[in-house]
Amino acid sequence: MKWILGLLSLAVAGSTVAEKYEPTWESLATHEAAPEWLKDAKLGIYFHWGPYSVPAYGNEWYPRHMYSEGRKEFEHHAKTYGDQAEFGYHDFVPMFTAEYFDAAEWAELFRKSGAKFAGPVAEHHDGFSMWDSDITPWNAKDKGPKQDVLGELFAELEKRDMKTIATFHHARNLQRNSKDGYGQNNDSHYPYHPDWHTSSEDPELRLLYGNVPEDEWNETVWLGKLEEVVDNYQPDIIWFDSWLDRIPETYRQRFAAYYLNAADEWGKEVAIVRKQQDMPINFTINDHEKAREPKALPELWMTDDTISTGSWCFTQDLKIKPLYKVVHALVDTVAKNGVVLLNISPKADGTIPQDQRDVLLGLGQWLEANGEAIYGTRPWVIAAEGPTAEPGGGFASRKEFLNLEYSAKDVRYTASKDGKTIYAILLGVPASKQVALEAFTEAGAKVDKVETLDGKSVKWTASGKGLSITVPKGAPAGGMTTVFKITRKD
Repeated sequence: MKWILGLLSLAVAGSTVAEKYEPTWESLATHEAAPEWLKDAKLGIYFHWGPYSVPAYGNEWYPRHMYSEGRKEFEHHAKTYGDQAEFGYHDFVPMFTAEYFDAAEWAELFRKSGAKFAGPVAEHHDGFSMWDSDITPWNAKDKGPKQDVLGELFAELEKRDMKTIATFHHARNLQRNSKDGYGQNNDSHYPYHPDWHTSSEDPELRLLYGNVPEDEWNETVWLGKLEEVVDNYQPDIIWFDSWLDRIPETYRQRFAAYYLNAADEWGKEVAIVRKQQDMPINFTINDHEKAREPKALPELWMTDDTISTGSWCFTQDLKIKPLYKVVHALVDTVAKNGVVLLNISPKADGTIPQDQRDVLLGLGQWLEANGEAIYGTRPWVIAAEGPTAEPGGGFASRKEFLNLEYSAKDVRYTASKDGKTIYAILLGVPASKQVALEAFTEAGAKVDKVETLDGKSVKWTASGKGLSITVPKGAPAGGMTTVFKITRKD
């Protein structure tokens, strides 16, 4: 089997890339964390899609929860598919057919959404790889879809001059549970249980369920899979979910050096994105899950959020956010020096539901009209004004972020790279004919002219209370935002 040969080759293979970076935090710190193209891009698309999309119940943690007695997923699984000892998670893999997956069509949809980079969840906690792997038989080319999802999509994205991202969530796939009394802890996705396939010593099943000795798993599974994707697909971004800190520091250092040395050899400017403090911030980018920064930061950051109000993967009861919520979150993020990584949730058959498509296409239409105020911009000296403030607390405040409602009184600012142009983005359509931008009092900016993005002159006056703008007749399409282009005097 090719995956057995792949595992054997990893034991003797060594890196052939140039050694610009050593596997130490000090050496890695010489890497520039955020490439210019990513600072300009502002929006990327990724998707949670795998065998967990087949039951379409609960959320993408179904592989764990179906083995957690007392949870609704446990009961649902037993009633719908049979006892866990008879029907394991691996039995969903042949049902993950993806017969309607079309890499070209998906890439074109992502391009039309206004995204500048895209890619799949390369591997979630469940141990199923979405690329053609020699390390594990549990991959999308050999089982399930029988297609190299990551590879085919990357090829189509690159045809459209889009950058690529591969996200890795596999740090919790290793079983770190006590096998005396079984049990389950938060560091492991699957529980060990002698009556279930999670305890199997079968050469294939143990690789899916993470029932592998820790040293072997760290070397050949966690690090091996990353190096395989780096070597075979050359992603522009590698992104990590939580629990990366469960991986020994030496392996995290080895990965980073391997990837950055490879990118140096390719001549690519790449980025590593992570959460919490799982790698030093001096050469990586911080990510907030379903959350944003309350104020602008000097360094680039990212938020990963999903197009739905709940699950990251498709479920039968999935509710999709209205377009204005997605637009407002993007504007707020960009004003504060952030990048949005927006998740969508395809069905197991490879279709992207129409309600999700509608939001993506609507987002693309908004960016077509207003992208000048988003792409290639940088934070202004003042990022925001208005009554609605974002909470602190990150992921813990995700429900507060979801429930935020903005109005035209909430203004977010972006600026051109040279600082001569300022964009005031009102998160709604003003009810009155006059808008006062108080930030201009505090910033002390001298104004030369004010226009709409389509070049129409706008009346304005400056005073000690800020910049007063006369709102042009005719509300913007959709009523989600009102944008003014303000040129400063030299």
